[in-house]
Amino acid sequence: MASKKLRAQNAHVEEEAKMDMSPMIDMVFLLLVFFIVVSTPMVVQLDPEVKPSVAYNAKAPDDKRGRIVVNVRKDGSIYPVDFDEGELEEESDIVKYVKEQKADYGDEYKVKLHLRGDKESVFKYSRKVIRAAAEAGVNDVIFAAYDFEN
Repeated sequence: MASKKLRAQNAHVEEEAKMDMSPMIDMVFLLLVFFIVVSTPMVVQLDPEVKPSVAYNAKAPDDKRGRIVVNVRKDGSIYPVDFDEGELEEESDIVKYVKEQKADYGDEYKVKLHLRGDKESVFKYSRKVIRAAAEAGVNDVIFAAYDFEN
């Protein structure tokens, strides 16, 4: 048999414990705002004149940092990522452009050449860009392609 004291204690129905969630919600929103402000989206500007080939096993890149984007159009003209700057006509222009872009990245990232060649362009134009980039000290090349399913 339970004592009178124990029965008296069990007789009172206790209220459910409540927790104030507003400080936690405030903290979540503060963290959200912090990460939105601190993060910098990496956007590769696309030349509308370049239509890359379709690849069955194409994958979206994990890391877009440290890329020097060069566009090769189907007529063989070569443009930098900011194609409004004008055509890179000579191989020396490409070398100069790649060196400038590489210097902008510094030693922070492993710099890669992101080559966006039109599916109808001849490979000799892409080879010209690759050779110029190698002369400028950039040996890693990424070819742009569309995923077949998308």
